[in-house]
Amino acid sequence: MRSLRSVGSALSRKDAAPARHLVARLALLCALGLCAPNAALSAEPLQIVVLGDSLSAGFGLSVAEAYPARLEAALKAKGYDVRIVNAGVSGDTSSAGLARLDWAVPAGTDAVILELGGNDALRGLPLAVTRQALDGIVRRLKKQGVEVLIAGMRAPPNLGAEYTSAFDAIYPALAKAHDVALVSFFLDGVAADPRLNQPDGMHPNADGVAIIVQRTLPAVEALIVRAKTRKAP
Repeated sequence: MRSLRSVGSALSRKDAAPARHLVARLALLCALGLCAPNAALSAEPLQIVVLGDSLSAGFGLSVAEAYPARLEAALKAKGYDVRIVNAGVSGDTSSAGLARLDWAVPAGTDAVILELGGNDALRGLPLAVTRQALDGIVRRLKKQGVEVLIAGMRAPPNLGAEYTSAFDAIYPALAKAHDVALVSFFLDGVAADPRLNQPDGMHPNADGVAIIVQRTLPAVEALIVRAKTRKAP
């Protein structure tokens, strides 16, 4: 009868070649960065939430025509691995967005596009209320390690020059104070153009949304870079 030592020696010789191949394959995977402990996490799409009102919710449009879906498609076409979550609620004010922040922006969110304030202006709400709510949203998101892109809004001119000027200034002031990215005017190139809006004259149609996506895309790409940098180990 063969000794246990001789059997073990034979098995070692028999398994040597497959083991060498396994080690070589593992070395190749590690060289490609696929065997790191965080490989599974890094493979997950970057999650961006669009926290807004009817303009981002897609009022009057199909889900596929709304800004978040069109933005995700545009980013994926450029090679970005992202998931854009539509957290727009028609009629929401800035204060309403702050009130639902905890469930609208779930844990694991990497970045937020903040598109609120338009309804505040339409209702002529006190400027201090709008400023405080938007400031509270940005502060809480930054405390959670979430990157933020503020989508600026503009007040309708019928509210008077003083109110309009002060309202419009809220967004760049917040972006500067919190060192976050800013799109000066979310509806730039679309507002007041009947060809790009629905019959109500306030909500973009599908063509209008396409322009908003095109004009906000550079800022969103920069947001992704910041979010990836923060997320990197």
